Parts: sequence; C-alpha cells; structure tokens
Amino acid sequence: MGNKPKRRIRVISLSKLIPNALTLMGLASGLTAVRFALDEKWEFSALAVFVAMILDTLDGRTARLLNSASKFGAELDSLSDIVCFGVVPALIIYLWAMQDAGRWGWIACILFAMCCALRLARFNVALEDPNKPSWANQFFTGVPAPAGAGLALLPMIISFIAGDTVVRNPAAVAIWTVAIGALFISAVPTFSFKTSRIPRAWMAPIMIGMAGAIAFLVSTPWWTFTVILIAYLISMPFSYRRYRKLMSHTPHAVPADGLGELEDEVDDDTHDDTAKT
Repeated sequence: MGNKPKRRIRVISLSKLIPNALTLMGLASGLTAVRFALDEKWEFSALAVFVAMILDTLDGRTARLLNSASKFGAELDSLSDIVCFGVVPALIIYLWAMQDAGRWGWIACILFAMCCALRLARFNVALEDPNKPSWANQFFTGVPAPAGAGLALLPMIISFIAGDTVVRNPAAVAIWTVAIGALFISAVPTFSFKTSRIPRAWMAPIMIGMAGAIAFLVSTPWWTFTVILIAYLISMPFSYRRYRKLMSHTPHAVPADGLGELEDEVDDDTHDDTAKT
C-alpha cells in the first residue's frame, strides 16, 4: 500500500489576529458598560463605552498598519459597532433616565439603536462606491457611530459635573436621544480625521496640545469629554461649509443624500440586470 499524503496544517500569521482581538475587546468593554449600568455605576459605565471607542479606533489602524485587513474583520467590526455604539448606549440611557417614561422612553431608545444600524449599513455600502471624488474620504455622511454614542451619553456626562436636576429629565433625554439618532442617518457631512495630514511645522504645537489634552483627561475626565463632544457639535457647520465648497469645485460629484445612497445602489443593480437580459 502506498503512503497516504500528509495533510498540511493551514496556518495564519499572528498579526492577522490582533485587529480582531482588539475588536472583541471593544465588544467586551461595551457589554461591561451595561453591567455597570445595571449596578447604577454610571461613571464606570460611561468610561467602558469610551474604552470601546478607543479600541474601535485602534483595530482599524492596526489592521492597516499590519496589512491584515480582511472581509471577516470588517464584518466583525460592524457587528461590534452596532452593539457597542447602538444597543449599549440605548440601554444605558434607558436605565439612567427613562425607565419612568414608560413606552415612549423605550421607543426613543429603540429608534436610536435602529438609526445606528442603518448608519453602519449605509457606511458599508458607501465604501464600495468607485465613483467617489478623492476628497470624499475627508467626510462622513452623518455622525459616525462612536461619536454618536458619545453624544447620546452627553447628558449623563454633564450630570457628573452639574448634578441630575435638569439633565436627567426623561422627556428632555428622550428628545436628545432621538435627535442624535436622526444625526446618524442624516446627510450632514461631518469631518473624518482618518486621512488628515499635519504640516511638519505644526508637529510640535500639536504634540504639546495633545499632551495638555491628556493631562486634562486624566485630571478632569468629565469636563474634558464634555468639551470634546460640544466642540464636535460646533464643528458640524464648518464641515458642511467645507463640503459644499469642495462640491462646487468638483464637476459631476454626487452629494451625500442619506439613505438615498442605498436606493441609488439598488437602482443601479436593477439597470445592470435589465441590460444583461
């Protein structure tokens, strides 16, 4: 009898597992935020969500740095984002302020989570668009999921500084939550800093500023988070103005139109199928 061929063991580089491990760590941090919320440890709950945001930023950067990006990693990241920045903030907000609001408070939280899921689905579809102008990577359409989660938690963060008297009002929190959900699926262009380039001459001042920001974050985290989130809201009119200016100088550019991106893709597919038949 001939010798049977030996089966080769398929192996992959350890570096390809690191981004997915970071994604899973972010998912674990997001779920831990819910546990803290169930125990009414609101500050720890908010911190766990911010840790998930940091890990979400690191996993994509790490994948590109190690040249280990994959379709599996992209799908895992999207699923983790829906949980950490859609479902988890909605549950925290409900437990913190809206249990006494009855069905309307729960509906507001459901709408927030659904808008986050729609936003991520639209983002994944937009990545496959080959006709985007080169400058389009400077912007997101609508508020990205991590930023939206932070904005949704802003009333709770402010309560750590100023107390619960005003910002924990169920009606006000419900309106705020729905408004942030609307920003998820809006067509408002917001700055994306993933492709930002820093002039070499600005390196030293920016490093000093980052050191100062870290010092404030360590010593007064809630004030720092509040300032960052409010500054992000203030930046939206400037991002819109910048986007319109670039649009006006780019012939045949298609403006961001919210969920219309999904409709356009479906229509294109339909036309293609018709042409083939």
